[in-house]
Amino acid sequence: MEANQTAEPKASVALATGPAPGGEEKQRRRVVYATLVGTTIEWYDFLVYAQVAALLFGDLFFSGLGQWSQLTALATAGVSFFFRPLGAVVSGYLGDRFGRRIVLVLTLGLMGVSTTLVGLLPTTAAIGIAAPILLILLRCLQGLSAGGEWGGAAMLAVEHARTGHRGRMGSFPQMGVPLGMMLAITVMGAFNALLGKEAFDAWGWRLPFLFSVVLVVVGQYVRSQVAESPVFTELEESKAKAKTPLRELFSTHGTKVLKAAATMVGNIAAGYMIVGGFALAYVTSAHDLPRPQVLMWLFAASAVWIAFTYVGARWSDLSGRPVVYKFGYSLLFVLLLPQFWLLSQGTGPGVGVALLTLAVPLGLTYGPQSALFAEMFPARIRLSGVSLAYAVGAVLGGAFAPMIAEALTQGFGTVIAVAPYLMGMALISLVTAFFLTDRSAEPQESLADR
Repeated sequence: MEANQTAEPKASVALATGPAPGGEEKQRRRVVYATLVGTTIEWYDFLVYAQVAALLFGDLFFSGLGQWSQLTALATAGVSFFFRPLGAVVSGYLGDRFGRRIVLVLTLGLMGVSTTLVGLLPTTAAIGIAAPILLILLRCLQGLSAGGEWGGAAMLAVEHARTGHRGRMGSFPQMGVPLGMMLAITVMGAFNALLGKEAFDAWGWRLPFLFSVVLVVVGQYVRSQVAESPVFTELEESKAKAKTPLRELFSTHGTKVLKAAATMVGNIAAGYMIVGGFALAYVTSAHDLPRPQVLMWLFAASAVWIAFTYVGARWSDLSGRPVVYKFGYSLLFVLLLPQFWLLSQGTGPGVGVALLTLAVPLGLTYGPQSALFAEMFPARIRLSGVSLAYAVGAVLGGAFAPMIAEALTQGFGTVIAVAPYLMGMALISLVTAFFLTDRSAEPQESLADR
């Protein structure tokens, strides 16, 4: 049911509009830095786990499972996705009741603590079965954090945006995923080079996790300089906040949660071939490509991803969100089969081309996401709506994407078997794009109570 409830007072809450005075423009720049830096650190923590799990955790924590050790290690990376909806519910409630900023502080802190503890965790050889149990528990805490982080950062950015710039402003927290990947690759590569492969695999893998402490301190400082969202401030002043955001969300906008989630499953599933560790694990094990060479291509692909995230976001401001989604997912659908054929050949240049071209449609379909989600939900329940939609989309699209890819590769004897699976996910998002209502050009005031 999509009709608005009238039981509680509502205010016509506008997002930031019109030319910004100098102070507002300065605050807007702070928001860009805070959401970009914070999500980069958050995703660095999340992705370091995915990369190390794909490379080493099978032997370190699940060696007793034999040929299933690698698959199980990848599964631990995916299990955290099932805790994202809980994180989304909690952070959505906090963000809609007490403000967007508190969500950013709490989620980054939780991610930093759980990541650091992974770096301190003894392996199965030292403490037996307690090691994998604790590892999975810490990964679940990362999932709780990730479930709330994106929504808080994305809405803070979009709600500070001027009319006609919601896509552009919302693209900066989106860049945190590929930037986090680049940071993770840089840190892991540096420790690998300094220690050597043998030492890194034995104990050096812990250092990227422990480095998280420094990053979180920096991120918390940057976020402490940001003012609360003007949209939430006006909600608070007009006493129009939702008392039970989740209940109101499901009674008035429940179908939009599923629609928003469906727009991202194709991007999430394909994106986790890069950030989820599958591509790195596959080409280094099946084709013996040097790890530094593959990391270099992943780094370059992340840079391309960032560039096209901005392109897709700005394009969506000018031409509408659905146009960009339709083009981006059509391109992804067409490219997947040749990309995985290139991966199957196992040559350095071929792997590079596959990863670089994959990053183009990923960026195009990732850039407009913050603005699209914000435009789908009214301000009083916005954070609950966007956080839950993102969490559901992440579960459906990315929870076990690397594990499914590994199982398909083993089952069919070729990595090309992964392409039809990802094409199916891209098709779901492409079809959903035809049912989107574009609101990128609507006056800001009309979005607040929609």
